[in-house]
Amino acid sequence: MLEKLKNSIAELIALYEAEKAEKESLRAALSEREEEADALRKRITELEDKMESLRLSAAFNPSGGSNASAKEKIDRMIREIDKCISALEG
Repeated sequence: MLEKLKNSIAELIALYEAEKAEKESLRAALSEREEEADALRKRITELEDKMESLRLSAAFNPSGGSNASAKEKIDRMIREIDKCISALEG
C-alpha cells in the first residue's frame, strides 16, 4: 500500500512537471506572437500613413505632375488660409 502511494505521488509529480514545462512553452510562444503582432501593427500604421500621404499627394497632383508642383499648390493654399485668418482677425 505504501509503495502504491509512493508510485502515485511520483506519477503526479511527473504529470505536474510535464504540465509546468508545457505551460512555460506556451507562455514563450504567446510572448513571441505578441511581439510579432506588435511589429505587424506598427507596420500597418506605417503603411497607412504612407497610403494617406500618397492619397494626399495624388489629390493635389491629379495630372501626374511633380511633387514640387504639389508642394507649390499646398503653399498657395496655406497662404490663402493665412490671408483669410488675418481678414477675420482684423
